[in-house]
Amino acid sequence: MELQLYDSLHLTMFSGKGGVGKTTLACGFARQWAQRFPDESILLLSTDPAHSLGDVLQMTVTDDPQPAVDLPNLKVRSLDAETLLQAFKSDYGNVLELLVERGSFVENEDLTPVWDLSWPGLDELMGILEIQRLLREHEADRVVVDMAPSGHTLNLFGLMDFLDEFLSALELFQEKHRVISQSFTGRYTADQADAFLQDMKADLVGGRQLLQNQDATACLVVAIAEPMSLLETQRFLTALETLKIPVGGVFVNRLVEAEGRRQEAEVGEAEGSNQESFHPSSPALLDRLAEQQQLLSKFIALADQKPIFAVPQQAQEPAGTIALDHLFTQIQPATVESVVITAPQIQVPEKILPGFGDFIAAGRQLILVGGKGGVGKTTVAAAIAWGMAERYSDRKIRVISIDPAHSLGDAFGQALGHEAIALTSNLSAQEVDAEQVLDQFRQDYLWELAEMMSGETSDGETTLKLAYGPEAWRKIVAQALPGIDEMLSLVTVMELLESKAQDLIVLDTAPTGHLLRFLEMPSAMGDWLAWIFKLWIKYQDVLGRTDLIGRLRTLRQRVMQAQKKLKDPKYTEFIGVIQAQAAITAEAQRLAITLNDMGMAQHYIVQNRFEAGQKLAEGLFSEQTIVHLPGLPRSISPSNRIQMAAKLLF
Repeated sequence: MELQLYDSLHLTMFSGKGGVGKTTLACGFARQWAQRFPDESILLLSTDPAHSLGDVLQMTVTDDPQPAVDLPNLKVRSLDAETLLQAFKSDYGNVLELLVERGSFVENEDLTPVWDLSWPGLDELMGILEIQRLLREHEADRVVVDMAPSGHTLNLFGLMDFLDEFLSALELFQEKHRVISQSFTGRYTADQADAFLQDMKADLVGGRQLLQNQDATACLVVAIAEPMSLLETQRFLTALETLKIPVGGVFVNRLVEAEGRRQEAEVGEAEGSNQESFHPSSPALLDRLAEQQQLLSKFIALADQKPIFAVPQQAQEPAGTIALDHLFTQIQPATVESVVITAPQIQVPEKILPGFGDFIAAGRQLILVGGKGGVGKTTVAAAIAWGMAERYSDRKIRVISIDPAHSLGDAFGQALGHEAIALTSNLSAQEVDAEQVLDQFRQDYLWELAEMMSGETSDGETTLKLAYGPEAWRKIVAQALPGIDEMLSLVTVMELLESKAQDLIVLDTAPTGHLLRFLEMPSAMGDWLAWIFKLWIKYQDVLGRTDLIGRLRTLRQRVMQAQKKLKDPKYTEFIGVIQAQAAITAEAQRLAITLNDMGMAQHYIVQNRFEAGQKLAEGLFSEQTIVHLPGLPRSISPSNRIQMAAKLLF
């Protein structure tokens, strides 16, 4: 691989659709840099809350940077958001509490409990602050970041704008204090809050400049030659351009060789392999090659003069130092064969028992489909909804994507939006638009809550309050707050469940780390609302606003009711999706344990792209029924693929 293209960079960030191999390529790239620059310190960092660095590198990875055994100049670290929050509190907690006290009715002691609440969006917020700190303080000569999947990566980058506005709001709080001091004493002396605001603004400007500096920084986008990956990559590149984040190239991963040479026995026997075994003349190979050729041409056009690399599929998943180093010897600039490959006649895979039971007959009203990015969650969610709608023509079924990087519409081959679209007479689909839900949430609660937090009363007693307090809080509320996707997805699902307009709702969720954040959201929202109620009780004689508090109490009751439904095994079912790959099954195991601890039912695991001869480790998922979904033909329309998957799953 032509690594010299990136010699001038000090920060590379690997991202893309979930499950395309971001972590593998980030790990391999970091090792290559460590070998090319033995006198420099290299840091490999993950911002993904459900990272798999340890699975790929076959080493223990924590928030404490650990050196690679064979490369002492390479250190590996996964960010721990809670640890970073406590460090942030230690450094800045007092001054932040002081600023908020100056901009609201609350006293310092009222704010202390906030640090112990669950913070939505904490992973992204701490991630962007820590990346900027690492670059600013030159803690390493070069940094490689294994990012979360594309939707949450964009959220992380978008936090730069949120922090800009948040600091502007804090500046208004401080300006109120300055005016009051000037009015009473005739002069103003700068204090620790002024120094904090000045330093934070400078840090944010410097961090933004570093992230947008094409001479020092690049986002390397990873994809695979499949239609849904192409469409998401297209959206991701457009968003990165809007954010002015430099793109250093595109890696198209897991490309099969045109001659189709495979050592079938080795692949079939390899534990944890999810690779397909092809005979040189097999229809499955020709089907895949025909699609790959078309899509690779589109990727090359999409890259638009940016470097684009072809990463060959490996006989076994590349894990460990030898496999990662070997992988990078095989990466080449992407080209397309001149001979056009024709797809063979479609072959329908045989159904493998057992399949799913009858969810509606069992009384389920909510099904969550989740797992590691890229395992086929969206396809399985769409197929479950289709299968149930086909079986029960008199019942209303809704399938919803709550992943910020939606691909449900791609799976059906139809554009979807926030308003549900009918796919059949009794099946509808939608992709939650967080901004639309947020607008309504602001109207219902947040604008008035912002006024309350400012201490502004309905009669607007003073010009000073009107000038600084409400305006500052409105600035905060006007932003897309960190973690808003999960909170607003919960609100959307709550409303649908309460309306009872659907007999069954199937959720296509975000990848594991952010799925867990969604499941934890009822508790987080409940705790925040409880804090607000305590404040109101203490200051109710001054604040009034009994109507708002009444509505917030009702909201909390609804949130708690939603939590009960999520944990009711008669009402809600969680279905995990995996492929036979060690990193994927390891993450699915961790997720199953967490769900069990949360009291959520999980009766099924879908092993997607199953092949005869594939075996999971003995004892794996012994408490769940494993439903096998064979690889689906590629040269058929998206909707036909979903219908075929539905027939194979039930």
